[in-house]
Amino acid sequence: MSTYDRYFHKFESSFFASITMGVLVSSIMGGIAAMAVLQNGTSFAQMAQLFFVVVAAIGFNGSILSQQSPRTIYNFLIASLMFNTMIAIVNFAM
Repeated sequence: MSTYDRYFHKFESSFFASITMGVLVSSIMGGIAAMAVLQNGTSFAQMAQLFFVVVAAIGFNGSILSQQSPRTIYNFLIASLMFNTMIAIVNFAM
């Protein structure tokens, strides 16, 4: 069993607790990424990055609200966290 499958099984077995924590973690990571982007100014490049940060964070929340399958919600969570973490690291390094 792969790491992905193991964590997905844990996510699915306690689904409502997992999505609650997912919303919190995704929103916090999105806020950190947005702060990192805005610390570097307000040019068009930063506003484009900020747009994608918000889309990533809201994409996960939207997948919950639209009652997607647990696997789709889990994939949105992973994508949102990875993208926002990457943006935060890149902008803090600048």
